[in-house]
Amino acid sequence: MLMRTDPFRELDRLTEQLLRPGTSRPAVMSMDAYREGDAYVVSFDLPGVSPEAIDIDVERNMLTVKAERRAAEHGDGVHVDLSERPVGVFTRQIVLADALDTERIGADYEAGVLTLRIPIAERAKARKISVGGGSARREITS
Repeated sequence: MLMRTDPFRELDRLTEQLLRPGTSRPAVMSMDAYREGDAYVVSFDLPGVSPEAIDIDVERNMLTVKAERRAAEHGDGVHVDLSERPVGVFTRQIVLADALDTERIGADYEAGVLTLRIPIAERAKARKISVGGGSARREITS
């Protein structure tokens, strides 16, 4: 139901290493996806990001999550000797299957984890079809 697409991730990682040696900025935000009942649940790790800095868009069947982590503000005269936490804008795109209901996606952000619930569309759910017989038969005449 979910397809992962990011053809340039490795190229971005290599370019980042060449242009900024010694940094460990991840190319993408970590994600888990699984089916739970009649919905897919997708969770993104976004520690240190405020809810106001998260932007979620759906265009056709492309889900885009964009988040920005800003550098921590320190008081006057404070010098940071070591900074390993990446800052900047992080983006992740996921192609959603047509069987998912993109009109009813729910989002929740708690303890640094963004969780999206994407319900399966009614038209894609399994359903029973009853078969008539016996007295329900009628002759068709023209």
